[in-house]
Amino acid sequence: MESYQIAKLSNGLRIIHQYTPNKVAYCGLIIGVGSRDEQAGEHGLAHFLEHVFFKGTKKRNATQILRRMDEVGGELNAYTTKEETCVYSTFLAKDYPRAIELLADLICNSTFPERELEREKQVVIDEIYSYMDNPSEAILDDFEEAIFRGYPIGRKILGSAESVKGLTRSDILSFIERNYTADRMVLSSVGNIRFEKLVALVEKFFNGVSSEASPIKRIAPINYEPIQVHNPEELAQCYYMTGNRAFNQKEHERVALSLLVEMLGGNSMGSRLNLRLREKNGLVYEIESNYTPYSDSGVFSVYFACDSHNLERCIRLCHEEMSKLSEKSLTPLKLERFKAQYKAQMAIASENYEGSMLSIGKSLLVYDKVDELDRIYEKIDALTPDDLRNAAEKVFDPRKLSSVTYGV
Repeated sequence: MESYQIAKLSNGLRIIHQYTPNKVAYCGLIIGVGSRDEQAGEHGLAHFLEHVFFKGTKKRNATQILRRMDEVGGELNAYTTKEETCVYSTFLAKDYPRAIELLADLICNSTFPERELEREKQVVIDEIYSYMDNPSEAILDDFEEAIFRGYPIGRKILGSAESVKGLTRSDILSFIERNYTADRMVLSSVGNIRFEKLVALVEKFFNGVSSEASPIKRIAPINYEPIQVHNPEELAQCYYMTGNRAFNQKEHERVALSLLVEMLGGNSMGSRLNLRLREKNGLVYEIESNYTPYSDSGVFSVYFACDSHNLERCIRLCHEEMSKLSEKSLTPLKLERFKAQYKAQMAIASENYEGSMLSIGKSLLVYDKVDELDRIYEKIDALTPDDLRNAAEKVFDPRKLSSVTYGV
């Protein structure tokens, strides 16, 4: 089920809604600001802010905030990326007013008590250490830091223990004033509520959001030289990631690359890398490829873990599979089969209503529109074998690949 309804409030906040007749509803506020928008001395602030929104408002303390959705069986959550922050909730559709009022209270009325800030710093520092102790998590941070070295987009989202300790309440208020304006916000909803009622609720509770436009000013990563990073830390396995900068959110080649990456090492057990390294050779337990487009760049990566004596062989097999896609076009028959598989996976993903709520909200935030699934299918169907090969030549070029290795 699709068909989205969109509205824009007088203060600039946009609303998107997908009606479903289900008992469970999903609603979130997506804000176009993330870790790359931090200034000097603010490293880790975007993510820290995500935590401390839950620590007290003008009308609720931290416990009351957590219980507000919990006592009606709902859930409240948040996340931060390099370019966006989101606070969202899952609840029974009858509780739409409660959920939207709470989201607005967190964003518009948080007080950031000093005692709570100091306590939450330790929580975030523990989260940072947890990432550092998990090579499969830390390696992506180190990889993006390597390929975007010298640019804010390359900084770790969580910040460092030292930078988090130095954050102040004044830093938080300044960051909010600079970035949390209505033109950068989208209220996304999937659930059983009339659109007119949803708009009225958002208008009622979010009227305190600043209407002053706050254009995003970001430093685009320009210079790039491939780099190989080796961490000799003693580990039970080797962890390896390789990849390149890739197409941004507005470049048309992103569609071809998305399909390529799915074929190469996506969710399917029949992906080329999974078949070659795991099924045929038994070299790895998990191998995957990913593509993340940003506003002015993107990241393509391949990740796996293996025994140290198999590392060079695994790397060689990965390069062979990438080279095949770069050097020779797929036959039309193979391409059609991969297109059908990819479209089916998109259809299945669209049945995940929480994921759909986040996806349509982000799409409206970035593109100021949302394509129906049929329109996305048209873009996929229009891809030719040469389109995929050309994208592969640009992104899979072995001369441009960087890598990070743990445990060597």
